[in-house]
Amino acid sequence: MVDKQFFDIIVIGGGPGGYPAAIRAAQNGKSVALIEAKDLGGTCLNRGCIPSKTLIANADVLKRVMEAEEFGIVVGQVSFDFSKMVERKDRIVAGIRKSLGGLLQSNGITIFQGFGKITSPNTVKITGKDNAILKAGKIILATGSEPRNMKAFPFDYVRIHDSTSMLENKELPKSLAIIGGGVIGCEFASLYSALGVDVTVIEMMPSILPTESQSVSSFLTKVYKKNGIKIQASTMVQAIEKGSENVTVKLANGESIMADIALVAVGRSLNVTGLGLEEIGVKLTRDGLIDVNDKMETTVPGIYAIGDIASKWWLAHVASHQGLVAAQNACGISARMHYNAIPCVTYTDPEIASVGYSLEEAIKQGYDATIGAFPFQALGKSQAAFQSEGFAQVVISKSTKQILGAQVVGHEASTLIAEMAVAIANELTIESITETVHAHPTLAEVWLEAALMASETPLHLPPKKKKKE
Repeated sequence: MVDKQFFDIIVIGGGPGGYPAAIRAAQNGKSVALIEAKDLGGTCLNRGCIPSKTLIANADVLKRVMEAEEFGIVVGQVSFDFSKMVERKDRIVAGIRKSLGGLLQSNGITIFQGFGKITSPNTVKITGKDNAILKAGKIILATGSEPRNMKAFPFDYVRIHDSTSMLENKELPKSLAIIGGGVIGCEFASLYSALGVDVTVIEMMPSILPTESQSVSSFLTKVYKKNGIKIQASTMVQAIEKGSENVTVKLANGESIMADIALVAVGRSLNVTGLGLEEIGVKLTRDGLIDVNDKMETTVPGIYAIGDIASKWWLAHVASHQGLVAAQNACGISARMHYNAIPCVTYTDPEIASVGYSLEEAIKQGYDATIGAFPFQALGKSQAAFQSEGFAQVVISKSTKQILGAQVVGHEASTLIAEMAVAIANELTIESITETVHAHPTLAEVWLEAALMASETPLHLPPKKKKKE
């Protein structure tokens, strides 16, 4: 065991929350140690966001090639090598991880590889590749989460997979049963369907993507059915029976679904065990999250928690922002976390993005809300690019005209949502969109058109017929 070393700030966890926290603390002139038990970049870089989106990008290219004739381009018979797609994914992840290590070192951050446990409010013990005892002025916890293993269908990582092992598959199955129609389940459904796999999604709630607005969920359901993806909503899974060459998914209604493999995408487990939280008095909420205030500080002064372990928003970009807030406060600079304008993105085909309230949520919150929606089909740029599937909608207050929320389904939704996130974060009104000149022809014009619809002054759609009194 190495003699005790002192750091102004120790960050436990090198994922999308932890490493930005470490960098911000170092930028403020603090000595910083970053402890990571696995790979730098955490789940997002190594087992989630980046590898899955790399594979999705491969599928997008395949789709565009297969649509080449629409552009007058003849390509002949199209084929693909899934194992090479996976190899490309691995190269990209490895390259980003290497760059991240260099970035941290360039900021003067000391990296330790091992499991960090808090043994006192200012002491961390590291065991693993590196073994050390560190003393700290402040501690930031950013340990994240892992796929939840359920007793009814335990992972064997051959026939029954979690999202992590699914990304390691180098052979495509002929059929895939996905338990869970949330973000992860739907993203894998789009990916594997695009690659020719027979996909069935089983969701216990009445619809897939149950946290999205009804209009968004309904639209994706229609697209999935059109593309041959089967959906079993309001359906409970009792068990998964594993055979030598397939699986049988047993449903509560007595039916069964057979597939080559099954993906279980029904939640994650928080990495809070073994951190020494109870011993030092860090309290948890009823949901098992670490209890923090808007400064991301726990019930023990000087100890902060960020990311999945401290928030209902299990999103990499939320963890990153929380990391910056925690680091600022740990450095003595006041900062607070706000959640009114968190963009959420689902990388299905088509993409989905939302921020703020849906119409249903706004009304439930007591707003006299209305909505303006505009289809991509009516945009010139969408027609030109053969990307006309989907729509955008803006939710506003009828009385104040403040923008309360926005949702978009379609090409580049993940990029388009940024404009609405800025608007909602700054409490802007619908005039801030209608009075802003949007370049033509662009996809971003969809927000101008949706805003005009919300204002009941449509430009490129016929006016609504007034009801006869």
